[in-house]
This record gives sequence, structure tokens and C-alpha cells, in this order.
Amino acid sequence: MYTVTIHLADEAETIRFGEDLARAVRPGDLIALSGDLGAGKSTFARALIRAVADDEFLEVPSPTFTLVQSYALRIPVAHFDLYRIADAAELDELGLDEALEDGVCLVEWPERAAEALPSSRLTLRFLHEGPGRRVEIEGPEELGARVSRTLDIRAFLSKSGLAAARRRHLTGDASIRAYEHVYADGQRLVLMDSPRHTPGPILADGKYYQQIAHIAEDVRPFVAIAAHLGARGFAAPAVYHRDLDRGILLIEDLGQEGVLDGEGRPVPERYLESAGVLAALHAQPMQHAVPVGDGTDYRIADFDHDAMQIEVSLLTDWYLPWRAGAPASDALRAEYRAIWSDLVVALAGAEKNLLLRDFHSPNIIWRPQAVGIDRVGIIDFQDAMIGPTAYDVASLVQDARVDIPKDLAGRILDHYLALREGSGNFDRDAFLEAWHIMAAQRNCKLAGLWVRLMQRDGKPSYMKHMPRTLDNLRTALAHPRLSPLRDWCGKAGILSNES
Repeated sequence: MYTVTIHLADEAETIRFGEDLARAVRPGDLIALSGDLGAGKSTFARALIRAVADDEFLEVPSPTFTLVQSYALRIPVAHFDLYRIADAAELDELGLDEALEDGVCLVEWPERAAEALPSSRLTLRFLHEGPGRRVEIEGPEELGARVSRTLDIRAFLSKSGLAAARRRHLTGDASIRAYEHVYADGQRLVLMDSPRHTPGPILADGKYYQQIAHIAEDVRPFVAIAAHLGARGFAAPAVYHRDLDRGILLIEDLGQEGVLDGEGRPVPERYLESAGVLAALHAQPMQHAVPVGDGTDYRIADFDHDAMQIEVSLLTDWYLPWRAGAPASDALRAEYRAIWSDLVVALAGAEKNLLLRDFHSPNIIWRPQAVGIDRVGIIDFQDAMIGPTAYDVASLVQDARVDIPKDLAGRILDHYLALREGSGNFDRDAFLEAWHIMAAQRNCKLAGLWVRLMQRDGKPSYMKHMPRTLDNLRTALAHPRLSPLRDWCGKAGILSNES
């Protein structure tokens, strides 16, 4: 069990504690709030609910007489007060189990029905202590780890001179990273919560997936590459405060406007400007080692044969078994791997430079107040590598998260090509061959990744991108250099109408 005791000096600290816990809760969590009248239970509950709602003025009445108040928020919250129940069986009538299915439950006076509450609950005991209160926290290790993490973030903010900062949800992503807005001194900043990766199973040469695929395992790459991009004139967020060991960064907020319109459709001007940023980046000298700012350098990894192979293997490891209902045969896997080995060899002479790896709509910020390449804010580049420049152009033209009309896709690619040809020393045909190979590599990876996110990580929403990913793969395979892979995909049934 996780146990810890904290001291809250006054009501303001109790409110901040509620906001901190709002960053830790997930659907299915039950928080039991014990303590005498006036100990701070309701203040805490009100703060947590308002933080989840991102509305500090949300009306949060006491459930003393209604017994339960429900809030349909980003994470649904049900606030129970059991003081007036006569029997624990009344919890069934109040809908506790149903509320826990997709939301969080806050339960005041839990001792009135302790035997009927889930044993895996988090218990907060509020005790008067001088002018403030002491809170004894107890819960299962998994939930306790989340509580510990959010308290570490509050300690980080205090150490950074932002003890009274207000925290609000921003977004999460397909990895373990999460982001939040931090409001302090009239500013809005972004906090990156990126704990170090837990090593996975060893796959080859004593390495696990993240090592083979060169996935960032801590925040050092982000810090180094952000400074590197900024020094070269690109709009990457400045890093204001850092805890490299814990993986917590407080960074510049580049804005919230993206490259899509209000209906989720691509805005042509913004995609064209983004292509211009890539052209400017790829025209600059390549640099492998970049300073972290702590006296050390971070060496940017090469997008090598093993990294490309481990990524495309997601298609045979996850997509094919999901589609066929059985593992892919050894022969089919061996043929696929051999085809990709040949394609990687074909990339030996391709133009190489810094590739950001996920340069598409979720990671591009539109900055209308700026000019030139500064109009395009770049985020989420911690997994950057040195590899074929065509990769990022494929990521942009074939946005994994949004449908790009064919005519717009053509315009984006042509705009990039024109800018590169205008700067001289650019082989258009060689680039286009690399573009098709990199587009195929990316889409083979994504097809498997969507299934892995659904089956292993419990994130089925990513499967909505599968039809687009397969359409993009068809486009990539149109180049003659991809004919062996195109034939293999036909044999495996990947591009059939049922895929």
C-alpha cells in the first residue's frame, strides 16, 4: 500500500491539493474522504471537480441532501455524501458502480458504507492541525504512484518559484507523456510530464523496443533539440525550468491554434507554410551532437536499418494477426523483412538531415501573429533522428490523423520540392523515390501501431485512423521501387477491400 502524510497550511493549499489530485485521477477511481465537519473534505472535492471542469466558478453544491451530485465533464465525476444513508445497500440505488464504469467517484463519510466500497480505493483522512490540516493518504500502489507523481510536480513548481500556480489538463498522447497548462503571474505555460520509460522485453542484441527504435527514454533529447531548433531560427518552445531526472519540464506555450479548421479539415496555407519550414530545416547543415545545457551533449541517433525494421515489424507483429485472427507465418515474415532490408539499402544515398519524426497536425502550432518560418511552431520532437529528409515530408503530406485531399497533398509536396530546387543542389527524382519508401515505412508502422494501442494499451480510439493509413500506404506503393512490397502486401491481403 502507498501511504503518505501531507500538511496543508490553509484553504488555498487545500484547493491546490484538490487541483493536484485532479491531474492524477482516471475513470474507475474512488476517493474516500474522511474527517470531521470543517476539516476540508468539501473544499477539496469542490476544487477537484472545478479543476476537471476547467471552470473555477462552476457551481458545486454539497450533496448532503441529494446524496449524490453528478458532473458530465472530460472525466465524469460523481460526488457522494453518505452521512444520511441508513444501510450500505443504498449504494446500489445511488448508482456507485455505474458511476465508476467511466468516471471518478468522490465519497464523503465513506465509513457509513465501508464494507460496500471497492477495496482498491484511495483514502484521504483530513485532520485538524493548528490553523491548517493534516491529510493522511492511503491507497493501492498503482494509484499511489499517480498521487506521488502529481505531488512531485507541485514540488517542482514550488522550487521553480510557482508555488501558487494553477494547473489544468492540456492533453495526453499515445505515449506515457502528458501535458498540462500552468497559470502563474499572468502567464500560461506548458508543463511536460514525461517519466523515464520502463524497459520492455529484450527483443534483439540485448535491447528492448525503445532502444532499437531510438525512442526517447527521458527528457534530455527534448531539451537539447528544442535549443538546437531555436538557435537555428525555428519556433520550438523555450525550456524555462527542468528536472531532467524526474522528467518534468516547464516550457513556453506556443499557442493552441493548429493547422486544422474548426471542422477538423486541413487549412492549405498552414500546410504549405509547414512544408516551407521543412525545406528551410533540410537546407541547413546536419549536426549529430547537440548540447543539453547541463554540460553534456545529446547525440542524435541515426534512423538505421534496425530502427526501420523494428518499426515496420509492427505490421507483421500486430496488424496481420489482428486482421487474420492468427499469427503471420514465418515465411511471410521472413519475406517481408528481406524486402525491407533491400529498401533500406536503397536509401543509402538518400539526402539525410534532422528528421522530427512526427511532423503532422497534432504537433504543429499555427502562430498567426508571427512571420516567416516563425509562424509554424514545432512540438513533440524528442524522438528526432538523423535520416532521410523525405520522412518528415511524408509525415506532413500524408497526415496520419486527418484526411488530406489529393490535390492539396500534391500542392504541399510540389511546394516543398520547388523550395528545395530553388536553393540548388537537390536531386528531385532521388528525393521522390526516398519519399515513397519513407511513406511506406511510416504507414506499415502505423497500421501495426494502431492495433497495438488498442490491444495492449487499451486505446481503441486510434483505430479510426486505420482506413486512412491503408489508403496512404497504397499511394506510397505506387512507385516502381516499391513493387516487391506492393506484391507482398497483395499476397498478405493487406490492401484488399476488407482490410
